[in-house]
Amino acid sequence: MSAGVAMKKKSVEPIPMMDYGQLRRARKLVHECCNYDNGRCIALDEGDGCVCVQSISHSVLCRWFRCAVLPLDRELEAALFHRLERKKCSVCARLFLPGSNRAKYCPDCAERMKRKHAAERKRKQRRICHALGLEKAL
Repeated sequence: MSAGVAMKKKSVEPIPMMDYGQLRRARKLVHECCNYDNGRCIALDEGDGCVCVQSISHSVLCRWFRCAVLPLDRELEAALFHRLERKKCSVCARLFLPGSNRAKYCPDCAERMKRKHAAERKRKQRRICHALGLEKAL
């Protein structure tokens, strides 16, 4: 067997296309990129001005944008790259990327719901304890 046959092919993910709303959100994020300078890309600049590819594209082409800037907007990242893995939050109905298969809430709502359920649990515990009355002292 030759060495070329034994090597595995890299699986190339398809480049996701954005709808108009996603495009607007991505263009706002482009300004957060450290390589962005007044519509030009410093990373691609070789002496002559080079337009930022991500600011004019309807898809995610820039690897730096994908790795460093897009995680700033988790909802947009989940919508573009984790289409099959994302879930809808039970409280706010936003899409999020779950950490496990049991996740029901987005990270923002998860903290609130954790506090709410803990308060309900403690209320129930106190109600049962106080319901015993004098028998508790024995």
